[in-house]
Amino acid sequence: MTETRRPLAVFDLDNTLADTAHRQHFLETRPKDWDAFFDAAPQDPPLAQGVALALEAAQECEVVYLTGRPERCRRDAVAWLAAQGLPEGRMWMRRNHDRRPARRTKLEILRDLARGREIRMLVDDDELVCDDARRAGFRVVRARWAAEASEGLREAQEREGRT
Repeated sequence: MTETRRPLAVFDLDNTLADTAHRQHFLETRPKDWDAFFDAAPQDPPLAQGVALALEAAQECEVVYLTGRPERCRRDAVAWLAAQGLPEGRMWMRRNHDRRPARRTKLEILRDLARGREIRMLVDDDELVCDDARRAGFRVVRARWAAEASEGLREAQEREGRT
């Protein structure tokens, strides 16, 4: 089966393929409104640069998705990817109650994937994820095409282990 021999192109969702700016305000409140934040994800506009890169990568690679979104968001995430015309691909998501930082959970999954496949690139917006992946020897494309993540989102990714 040739598909399993193709290298992987690993894409994050939030602020890499999907523009979360319209829902970040839910993370600026105390307490943060996680349900509203994730419930609004199906309305995320696509980020043209990220979508174009995923479509380009699909010519030579199997595109897969690695997101800090919790598993309970899978149906919405898969539907959103399809609605944007993005390649079908396996998706790794955070377990619903996993609160480890995104840079730890994502690097763990990348290392597992790399045991059996070449990873051509990781595309992610999170600077800490990108730095750790690069240090671990992965080729990284830092998604800088979304608006700067809010402090609430950065805190959620690193300190709260929520996305």
